[in-house]
Amino acid sequence: MIKKILVIVLVFVGGISYAQEGTSSPYSFYGVGSQKFKGTVENRSMGGLSVLGDSIHLNLQNPAAYGELALTTYTIGTSYRNFEIGNVTESSSGDDTSLDYLAVGIPAGKFGFGFGVVPLTSVGYKLVDVVEDESEVLFTGTGGLNKVFVSTGYKLNKNLNIGLDLNYNFGNIERKSLLTLEDIQYSTREITSSNLSAFSVSFGVMYKAMISQKLELSASIVSTPSFDLSSESIRELATVIVTTSGQEGVVEEQEIEINDEEINLPAEFKFGTGIGEPLKWFVGAEYVYADAGEYTNFVSGQNKIEYEDVSKLKIGGYFVPKYNSLTSYFSRVVYRAGLRLEETGLSINDQTIEEFGISFGVGLPVGRLFSNTNIGFEYGQRGTKDFGLVQEAFFNVSLSFSLNDKWFRKIKFN
Repeated sequence: MIKKILVIVLVFVGGISYAQEGTSSPYSFYGVGSQKFKGTVENRSMGGLSVLGDSIHLNLQNPAAYGELALTTYTIGTSYRNFEIGNVTESSSGDDTSLDYLAVGIPAGKFGFGFGVVPLTSVGYKLVDVVEDESEVLFTGTGGLNKVFVSTGYKLNKNLNIGLDLNYNFGNIERKSLLTLEDIQYSTREITSSNLSAFSVSFGVMYKAMISQKLELSASIVSTPSFDLSSESIRELATVIVTTSGQEGVVEEQEIEINDEEINLPAEFKFGTGIGEPLKWFVGAEYVYADAGEYTNFVSGQNKIEYEDVSKLKIGGYFVPKYNSLTSYFSRVVYRAGLRLEETGLSINDQTIEEFGISFGVGLPVGRLFSNTNIGFEYGQRGTKDFGLVQEAFFNVSLSFSLNDKWFRKIKFN
């Protein structure tokens, strides 16, 4: 078992450096970037539901679910995104990939424990602002915010679980602007690099009970209080010469001192419920509310930008034809589908930026015990082409591996 733990730690540490990659969105220009989905492929394929917890899958959105684990579970998820961004006159397309999460869950009687890394936000944009054909400003940004978490869940009784997430949030965001004037040899460059860090907690409750011989009612609550994100920034001003290949040669530069600041990230509350037949089917819905609170724009000077309270609605479920079939592999496959409607919390030109997604996926049994491979697909849109804004249309393909093992076995003597 020592070897297993060592391998997990090495993969976990390696995943932290990669977790920030993977976005290309003009809306990541604002705040601390575009919000990433914080659950597994299994959750994402059901519209993002966090209502369910079981003995062989991790639920990264509700720590109370760790109390349901019966086997040690390792999970890793990655995704590929193809997108098109456009307004009423022009459009562009591209793609990106990202590591979405890396986590381990360990059962210990009525307790369950977990740890892992999950990206929270991503920054990735390249924008050009041309002013009366006399000047051009190129804005670029990279980085994002991640969290490392340690979680525990406890099974109070056969119906009720409670849980706690302890999170360390960290990351780096680099924003660059490059001003070029017509008939001027040199350009002006400004680079601001911000190191972000904060501790936060989340509380979870999960309830389920049979309401008939076949039907089970499930409910889930997750509360994340607001917290202050510390930002330590360095700003560099430079005069540069830009070559025809786009390379920037520094002529003169200076560093400007920036005061450290606190960014208040809003509190979030999630409530979900659903009904189904255990190991057969489930249909549920979830509502998410986040208070904008004191959250202010991370980019100064944007007078037409506001942050609003957030509401999200998620609907989804799964179906398994026959989980214990000995003759048909596809009867043991889990089929999932869902829908989500979300407000991003961002308002530009008095227009609330909204997002929706339609998803479906499958869970494919593999190997011994109850390990599985999960594949998810999602089509969605963000924003609008009206009011001088841009719209993103995207198609995500997600892949995860959920591997199970039994670490603790009783030793028997003959």
